[in-house]
Amino acid sequence: MALEHYIRSGQRRLRCGYTTGTCAALAAGGAASLLLLGEAPERLSLVTPKGLAVEAAPEGLRYEGDAAVCGVRKDGGDDADATHGLVVVARVEKSPGPGVRIHGGEGVGRVTKPGLDQPVGVAAINRVPRQMVEAQARAVCAKAGYTGGLEVTLSIPGGREAAQKTFNPALGVEGGLSILGTSGIVEPMSQQALVDTIALELNQAAALGARDMILTPGNYGEEFLRKHPLGGAPVVKVSNFIGDALDLAAGHPFRQVLLVGHIGKLVKLAGGVMNTHSRYADCRAELFCAHAACCGASRQVCLELLQAATADRCLEILDGAGLREPVLRRLLEAIQLHLDRRVQGKYRVGAVLFSNTYGLLGQTGPGREIIQSWK
Repeated sequence: MALEHYIRSGQRRLRCGYTTGTCAALAAGGAASLLLLGEAPERLSLVTPKGLAVEAAPEGLRYEGDAAVCGVRKDGGDDADATHGLVVVARVEKSPGPGVRIHGGEGVGRVTKPGLDQPVGVAAINRVPRQMVEAQARAVCAKAGYTGGLEVTLSIPGGREAAQKTFNPALGVEGGLSILGTSGIVEPMSQQALVDTIALELNQAAALGARDMILTPGNYGEEFLRKHPLGGAPVVKVSNFIGDALDLAAGHPFRQVLLVGHIGKLVKLAGGVMNTHSRYADCRAELFCAHAACCGASRQVCLELLQAATADRCLEILDGAGLREPVLRRLLEAIQLHLDRRVQGKYRVGAVLFSNTYGLLGQTGPGREIIQSWK
């Protein structure tokens, strides 16, 4: 069943889809129901972390020896990607030990580089999908009065081949796809539609009298701002379109604009990259390496940085070399330089960097001044 949830992007109405993590959780619930309750549900349902109810029809619901198997077909909505149409399969069986243990099977990649959501050697099933799968399985256990353990093995037939069309191999996920999702929902990403939406939200904020703004790329930034409120300025999500958002803001009488984002996105600004989508530029490791070299990093540290899969891994390497603070200072200075060049004095602009692993990493000088002005 198609997810009937839409977002308005400019003049277009785009249908949302659901993540591989949501598919995995739905499939696990279906397989557990067959195994523990003897029920073969015609529809599977859950509430995503974003609070939206999702329903899907099970595929291939059956017994396999002492286990039960259920699949759910991935629906990417109007943002169809490499995983759209693939079936995420959960195989559930009883185990003597307590709790729900989650494994990766055919078509699910395995982490080979540090710095990702899961440790090296573990199936690339991220934290939130693991929580969703466990919650669905536990709910069925409670309904059945079952107090034993469950083994849940997730697989994606065709996932190994589909992964070659993604950035997984470059990131250090080998052998298949990742099971992802922080909100459980896939929101469509049409470039012009998203830019139109940013323009609309900035127009609305200006019309309501806002003179200060916070821009953030997406969900990570919103979550950080909820935990670390910086002021009462309106917040607008700008996705990867940092430069477009800064240009659009210049068309309004804003006095101050603060950019708040994960270092994996905003470090690219240190190289003047204003569209941070990886298809346009992925210079994160190179920027870390260049600035580390300027701070006296050894050849070995530079080589490790160039091989790092994520910005968090770069920070880990810099910590080990005692260089995190000086390198971050240089990167923040470079980011501010490129922000000032883009804005050309139309308003005061600054930036705040954070990491999901390390928390707040720092602010540019003007960024610190903007935050102070809000206190």
